[in-house]
Amino acid sequence: MALAGRLRPNLSLVQRILRNEPISAQRSSPGFAVSEVLRNYATASQPKESKPKVPLALFGVSGNYASALYLSATKANLLDKVETEILDLVEASKKSPTFSQFIKDLSVPAETRVKAISEICSEAKFSDITKNFLGVLADNGRLRHIENIAKRFLELTMEHKKEVKAIVTTVIPLPPEEEKELKATLQDIIGQGKTVKLEQKIDPSILGGLVVEFGQKVFDMSIKTRARQMERFLREPINFDSL
Repeated sequence: MALAGRLRPNLSLVQRILRNEPISAQRSSPGFAVSEVLRNYATASQPKESKPKVPLALFGVSGNYASALYLSATKANLLDKVETEILDLVEASKKSPTFSQFIKDLSVPAETRVKAISEICSEAKFSDITKNFLGVLADNGRLRHIENIAKRFLELTMEHKKEVKAIVTTVIPLPPEEEKELKATLQDIIGQGKTVKLEQKIDPSILGGLVVEFGQKVFDMSIKTRARQMERFLREPINFDSL
């Protein structure tokens, strides 16, 4: 059976999720919640005793798709594998201008998109969860949102694993010992119960020092920022009356 044929039963449901429409035409309430649709999507074909839940409430197109993928991957006990596969696809789109253009081009017929994605997933040996999910995106013309969906999906998997992402920006890569020390410091800040996941970025424009983005906080200890602060200080008029 063709991939598009297997995906068809889920397609109308995902469309209704994105439009925030009721599952049943008999339901008259116009405010049927997206969260309820997601619960129906995730639990329609599973026993009542098993009800995976999203660890964070996400909204919008990317949030809805990411939540649906999370529930499906959790139910199949393939969360780590699906996460790796989705991130691999995003990375491939960044490295290949042709592939990037393909997933963004809405003029490509849906049937062509679905067939191409199916072949790519088969060649990459992706799980059926990922393959079917990407097929839905392709059929709905939503492949262009894959990077944002992946980011939102990563938020869910990190919350599930009790991980906190910290991004450290430096001019050159941190030596292993300094990276270990920084990670230990951040771990002390968040305490027990969650684990710091450190990501390094290189940006020569900061001139030196480092910038740490951690949760909702930004610790800017770069030479560039310090130089700007010093410049503002030197431009301030001196109050000789206070001397």
